[in-house]
Amino acid sequence: MKRRFPAGPDVSSVDELLASISGEPTGGRLKVGDERIVNFLVAFARKLLAPATARRYPELASLGFFLRRGEIAKVLRQLETPAGVLRFGRGLVFHIPPANVDTIFVYSWALSALAGNSNVVRISPRSAGAAEAVVEALNEALKDAHPAVAETQVMVTYDRDDKVTAALSAACDLRVIWGGDRAVNEVRKLPLAPHARDVTFPDRASFALISVDGWKNATPEQKRDVALGFYNDSYWFDQAACSSPRALFWVGDEAAAQQARAEFRVELSAVLEAKHHVIEPAMAVQKRVSAYGVAADGHATSISFDGNAVATLELTAAADVPREWLGAGTFPFATLPTLSALVPMVQRKDQTLSVFGFSQEELEALAHELAGRGIDRIVPFGNALTFSDHWDGFDLPAEFTRLVTVQS
Repeated sequence: MKRRFPAGPDVSSVDELLASISGEPTGGRLKVGDERIVNFLVAFARKLLAPATARRYPELASLGFFLRRGEIAKVLRQLETPAGVLRFGRGLVFHIPPANVDTIFVYSWALSALAGNSNVVRISPRSAGAAEAVVEALNEALKDAHPAVAETQVMVTYDRDDKVTAALSAACDLRVIWGGDRAVNEVRKLPLAPHARDVTFPDRASFALISVDGWKNATPEQKRDVALGFYNDSYWFDQAACSSPRALFWVGDEAAAQQARAEFRVELSAVLEAKHHVIEPAMAVQKRVSAYGVAADGHATSISFDGNAVATLELTAAADVPREWLGAGTFPFATLPTLSALVPMVQRKDQTLSVFGFSQEELEALAHELAGRGIDRIVPFGNALTFSDHWDGFDLPAEFTRLVTVQS
């Protein structure tokens, strides 16, 4: 196993890895909201927010904001308990993040560390780019950190090896699995200790909704902001993130929706041009194959390509929306007469709705109609990828802790 954080020589065995974080850390065991961890995360966030890093990897700026001291304080306030109830970390948490969204592991790891846990994170060998920048920033921040950080937190890379994953699974108190359904099911075959449990983040699908009336009444500046937000939601991570919209629904009159769609495509193309966004040839081929495949299956009546960056499909019916990834910048369009028309289409695997032009009351009414059958997040355009401590319906800070009741 290659030791990524703290940087050091390769690890020869799981026993060696676990021994490195199983002793009593300097200064005593970690507590919920331990200042040693908080100070380290704040220093780490500053490095992510450095202009050179934020310009090269904009998604890391979001991570940096998430780990600012003020944001950490908000998370910790949620973990406050009444008299006679004490909160502690679960113990050892084993994280298995995906390779296609190669910075997601930092969020779950950071929340787990804040909860007072020791952590082992497996970083995929296929992770690169932003993940490498994260590891570099972590090791830089460690230079001034309390020794307890290095004594309780470790990140390693190893090729797929069920024996290693099984040994770490057997040793942990909580296992966090990110990935597709197949990956989750494969890991779940490896047993946990009887007291341990899984928190899983399997395949999800997400969509975007625009009110036709809201678009029509928006100012030119607002329309540009909508297109920019949609770009950030969709093109970071090549539209492969679970919360990136896989389709765009227009809610309102059909004729007005057609005009709004044309305007939206113009605005999105302007954003792509301003961003100098380049689609790799292989991705351009992928999206054409996928788009024509949807049409060949009878689910689309027309396809439009704006260069290699944008492909839009008119769905035969809104219920025909594909939930699989079609390639970066591929957007099925459909019109819904009302928000309520979305309800029968929603499945349990549907995660995020990015929205524009609706009131808080309308969106809460939609959530009540859905009643938990699907959709865990409804957020404004530009916020689909903004991680929250409430994710996929989990209260993550609570998941990473356990409660002890004390009565005299």
